[in-house]
Amino acid sequence: MAVDVLLGLQWGDEGKGKIVDVLSPEYDLIARFQGGPNAGHTLEFENKKFVLNTIPSGIFNDKIINLVGNGVVIDPILLRKELLNLQQHGFDPVSSNKLTIARKAHLILPTHRLLDAASETKMGKSKIGSTLKGIGPTYMDKTGRNGIRVGDTALPDFKERYQKLVDKHLSILEHYGPVPDFSDQEQEFFKAIEFLLTLKQVDSEHFVNQYLKDGKPVLAEGAQGTLLDVDFGSYPFVTSSNTTTAGACTGLGIAPRHIGKVIGIFKAYCTRVGSGPFPTELFDETGEQLRHAGNEFGSTTGRARRCGWLDIPALKYAIMINGVTEMVMTKADVLSGFSTIKVCTRYEYNGEIIDYMPYDIQSLEAKPIYDEVSGWQDDLTGIKSSEELPENLVKYVKYIEEQVGVPVKYLSVGPDRLQTLEMY
Repeated sequence: MAVDVLLGLQWGDEGKGKIVDVLSPEYDLIARFQGGPNAGHTLEFENKKFVLNTIPSGIFNDKIINLVGNGVVIDPILLRKELLNLQQHGFDPVSSNKLTIARKAHLILPTHRLLDAASETKMGKSKIGSTLKGIGPTYMDKTGRNGIRVGDTALPDFKERYQKLVDKHLSILEHYGPVPDFSDQEQEFFKAIEFLLTLKQVDSEHFVNQYLKDGKPVLAEGAQGTLLDVDFGSYPFVTSSNTTTAGACTGLGIAPRHIGKVIGIFKAYCTRVGSGPFPTELFDETGEQLRHAGNEFGSTTGRARRCGWLDIPALKYAIMINGVTEMVMTKADVLSGFSTIKVCTRYEYNGEIIDYMPYDIQSLEAKPIYDEVSGWQDDLTGIKSSEELPENLVKYVKYIEEQVGVPVKYLSVGPDRLQTLEMY
């Protein structure tokens, strides 16, 4: 039995949560493998809407166990709020033991959030565009070998470990100016730690591999997107973890030979939140039309997303890095009404025409070169079968498949879980 991986192929916000929810009945375990509560996985069903930040997106399927893996960084305060919100809406993954937390996952402290805000303020116009959730500083402590993990909360010297790390943070914060009072957040943090201790904790590497030994299918759920990967994304405007297939191995404790299908999610166009290069970004009425038709505002932050046409060189790059075997195209419905749709197939870069993502698209601008394809006017949101799709949309999908060499297996035509069509 293999671990299938589902991840984003752009700059995040591709609709991964919805697709995990749709595919979850095929699996026994859904395991989130990286990132933090900056993720906003939106799920809609039965006229209800939920935004998950830390909890895996299989949580609404009664028969599935959901694991927050060791590669994730957890804010206990936000996790508690997220779980309490689910309980208020009739879902209780705690009492049903549907949620499991990796002991090796690192904790976000209140001072991590202070460090995040101080760093962004100091950078001014060069800021990364952080969500200010403390995620970057937490990963820095993890790689600096002095972070605090979920399993540490059960140790008798937990508070001493906490204070030692806080003292380190305070010494850094003093260089930025007066340190804000965080006593209320600290009190809330320890209240959330008591709650965290009531959740089932496991050694996730043994937990996941036992599922494989038992022949039970596992789906690894990624957050953010490939182009935000700390190694292979548009550095330095990236997240702090490995968002690619390789991150599933380190974020769950599985060997590469256990990777099965790699399901890549991409929008029918492109969006990006925060700073950083975006070759196909639109600054005109078309960009505004995409933003409002697609409701392109962050599900966690509310920030307006930058919008642009589909970028084939970037998509091919993401497919190569991840070893994608099949794709899901989301938000096809947003392109309804465009008479012509543009697709970037190459860049004009440093005096050359290239068809790949170069090392640096920040200081040296990559100007997009477009193909044009015919659009469609049909409202897709009520379509129940791929056979009902307008001809030009089918041609658009086929065009993308020919460009990147990977099939589009599913097409999303709306936010609800039922608005997902199988293409083959």
